Amino acid sequence: MGERLKGKVAIVTGSAHGIGRGIAERYAAEGATVVIADINEDGGEAVAAGIRERGGEAVAIATDVSDKAAVDRLFDETLQRLGTVDVLVNNAGLTDTVRHFLEADEEWWDKIQAVNLKGTFLCSLRAAQHMARRGEGAIINVSSIGASRAHRANASYDATKGGIESLTRVMAIDLAPYGLRVNCLAPGSINAGEMDEATKKQRGTAIPMGRVGEAADLAGPAVFFASDDAGYVTGQVLAVDGGLLAQARTPADEIFPLSRYPKVESSRREVE
Repeated sequence: MGERLKGKVAIVTGSAHGIGRGIAERYAAEGATVVIADINEDGGEAVAAGIRERGGEAVAIATDVSDKAAVDRLFDETLQRLGTVDVLVNNAGLTDTVRHFLEADEEWWDKIQAVNLKGTFLCSLRAAQHMARRGEGAIINVSSIGASRAHRANASYDATKGGIESLTRVMAIDLAPYGLRVNCLAPGSINAGEMDEATKKQRGTAIPMGRVGEAADLAGPAVFFASDDAGYVTGQVLAVDGGLLAQARTPADEIFPLSRYPKVESSRREVE
């Protein structure tokens, strides 16, 4: 497509599928060497191979972002093989997280926090330590519209996304004097490859632009944040949501209707 990222090395976590894959493939098309970092080793290798077949440059490194040792291996191997890290996209996260708050437990909470929020912190820390010594770099976090508008039955997920947006702002002001920029993408309803046509049509009716987003819709904004065009942009959250946050929420937005709420016997009322 162009050369806006020519010569840059970019790590994209959770890039064996969905939004991460879309960003990684677009980065490669813009001239970056891309590291496909995903817990799905075979999927990561397939994405990297596809990029190379199209003339791009990519390597795959299997990574569990919730594990510090695995994150350290990711950065150590990247630096050894490629010499630097110019861009980090913290996209890895659990999304199959629906559970009503009354049915929550500690294991469910901790697992989502470990991948979505702790993983963002661990990868950002390693990237920032390297980038600060070089005096430049871009970190792009991925949150969700759930950071500022609640999803039903997604307490842990939404809490991680709110934490990611807060972390973005703190990192931005802490790292700006060292030449680093830290920004955040907030996707709306995005088809990461799991929606059938009926689901896409149904969810699209609640979105002002009339359709759900696709992974490619995040790729352009991700290129902007990584490029020199965003050289004076830091600490920002960009919603890529087809207008969802601009409108009042409707029942059609919800994937967890009231009919799925647990029934609770009460002397005052019962949720039905």
